Amino acid sequence: MVSSMQKLSVWLMYRPFLLLLFIVNLLGTIYGYIWYGWQLKITEPKFLIFVPDSPTASLFFTIILGLWLFGKRSPLFEALAFITLIKYGLWAVVMNFLTLWQAGEIGWMGWMLIGSHFAMALQAVLYIDHYRFGWWSVALTAIWTLHNDVIDYVFGQMPIYSSLNDYSAQIGYFTFWLSIACIAFACYVANLNKARAYQLTNTDIS
Repeated sequence: MVSSMQKLSVWLMYRPFLLLLFIVNLLGTIYGYIWYGWQLKITEPKFLIFVPDSPTASLFFTIILGLWLFGKRSPLFEALAFITLIKYGLWAVVMNFLTLWQAGEIGWMGWMLIGSHFAMALQAVLYIDHYRFGWWSVALTAIWTLHNDVIDYVFGQMPIYSSLNDYSAQIGYFTFWLSIACIAFACYVANLNKARAYQLTNTDIS
């Protein structure tokens, strides 16, 4: 019998659903870059690519959704999407709850950010069965992710939450270990992919 998880895995790759998810992520990415517009205006050009973390993560996922729609793959973009969606999705959820604790309220915008960023992380996890990235893709993504942390918390280019300015050191520490956890999770998925490929090869031979 086909399990409910197997049914979900098949349904997630249903072409109309992929198209819908592509459109949602594309619109969310565009909105994210607009939301960062004011900070980008005061950012030195050499740091621009490192500032809008969440929309860049959703951009990576939008790219792989587009590739899947055309029957193509990019292991590197799959690894980039997986790690950064989980990292920045959870990061933004935590930052908004910290803002709620610090300021006492976050308004509808804050709750919208919590819901949308949690959905970012969730969609990355739901597609675990469909990624095909390996160790090299994870290694390159780890360099990008940790380098981004250095730019954010050594060079001061982190997303600006004015109510949390006094906690930038603690947030930087948390962000580093969140990156490590997401990279470790991606290593686990890469290992699953290696085992899956080995199993398929042996099945074909037999």
